[in-house]
Amino acid sequence: MVPPTPVRRFALVPLVVVIAACLVALTPLVALASLASALVRRWTGHGHRSRPLRVAWLALTWSVGEMAVLTVLLCLWIASGFGGRLDTDPYRSRHYAVMKRFLNQIYRAAERACGLQVEVSGPPDVALADDRPIIVLSRHAGPGDSLLLVHHLLTVCGRQPRVVMKATLQLDPSLDIVANRVPNAFLRRRPPSPDGISASGGRPQADQIRQIRRLAAGLGGSDALLLFPEGGNWTPQRWRRGIARLRRGGHAELAERAAAMPNLLPPRTGGAFGAISACPSADVIFVAHTGLDKLVSVRDVWQSLRTDVTVHARWWRVPAAEVPRRADHEAQVDWLFDWWERLDRWITEESGSMATSGQPSA
Repeated sequence: MVPPTPVRRFALVPLVVVIAACLVALTPLVALASLASALVRRWTGHGHRSRPLRVAWLALTWSVGEMAVLTVLLCLWIASGFGGRLDTDPYRSRHYAVMKRFLNQIYRAAERACGLQVEVSGPPDVALADDRPIIVLSRHAGPGDSLLLVHHLLTVCGRQPRVVMKATLQLDPSLDIVANRVPNAFLRRRPPSPDGISASGGRPQADQIRQIRRLAAGLGGSDALLLFPEGGNWTPQRWRRGIARLRRGGHAELAERAAAMPNLLPPRTGGAFGAISACPSADVIFVAHTGLDKLVSVRDVWQSLRTDVTVHARWWRVPAAEVPRRADHEAQVDWLFDWWERLDRWITEESGSMATSGQPSA
C-alpha cells in the first residue's frame, strides 16, 4: 500500500535531505578510501575494485543528485505559478530535461564506479529520432534495467518516455514528483477479480488497462511508451508461477511455449495490446538485454560489484503497418509469444557467446 501524496511528500522528502547530508559529510572519508584503494591496486596489480566504495560512490551520487532534482522541481513549481502551468508543454519539456540530466549523472557515476558499459544493437533507425510514436515492449530483469531504458530513450532516441510502472516506485521522492508531473501510469496491485482474464493467464484490472490505453492514446511523434509485459523482474519463482497460471487458466499450449522460454516470464497481453490498439500509428519496439538478468538476489548484486558490468541490448522495430492490430485475440497472443520466443533465443545465444569468450555476464 502506497501512502497518500501529502504523507509521502512530508515524510520522505525530509528523510532524503537527512540521508544526503550524512553522505556528504562522509565524502572526504570516501574520497581518501578510494585513493588508497586505487594505490593498492596499482602497487599490487589486484584487479578488483572495492565493493563498499562502489556502493558508497553510487549512493552519494544518487543522494546529491536527488537533492538537486528536488530543489529544481520546487523552483519549477514556484515559477509555474505554484503549479498552475505545470501541465503545459514548456514545463513538461523542462521536467524531461531534469530527468535527462539526473539519469546522465547516475549513468556516468555507474560508468566510473562500476565499470558499466552498455552496448545496444539493432536496425539503425531504432536509435534515431523521427516523427512516429513508438511503443517499447521490454523484458524486465535485473536492477536498473528500466533506468537504462529510459536513459537511452531520452538521450539517444530523443524521445519523451511515458512509463508504465508499479505504484510503489512513488516511495522515491524525486521520482514521485517528476513522474507525476509528466504522463506516466502507476499501477497498484489489486486482488484478482473474475473479470478481465487475459489469454496469457493473468488478470489485468480494467482500470489498469484504461490507464495504459489513455497513456498510449496521447502519444505524439516525439513520445515513447515503455512497458514491461512480464509485469515484474524475472526470478525463477515468478517464472514457475507464470507457467502454472497459464495452465490453471486453461492455456496449456501457451504454458508449454512459456516453459520453453527459460529466460523470460510469459507476457501478459492485456496491457500490451491495450497500448497497441490505442495508438494505431505507433511502431512497436521489442527490447532484450543480458548482463543484469542473473542479478536476482541482493547477494548476486553484491558479488557482481567485484568486476565491471557490461550490458548487451538488442532492439527490434516493427513498423505500425506490420502490427496485427485488427487480428483476433488469439492471433495477437500468438504474435506476442512469437516475438517473446525470438527474444528468448537471442538471450540464450548472447549469454552463450559471453560465456565462451570468458566475459562475465554480470
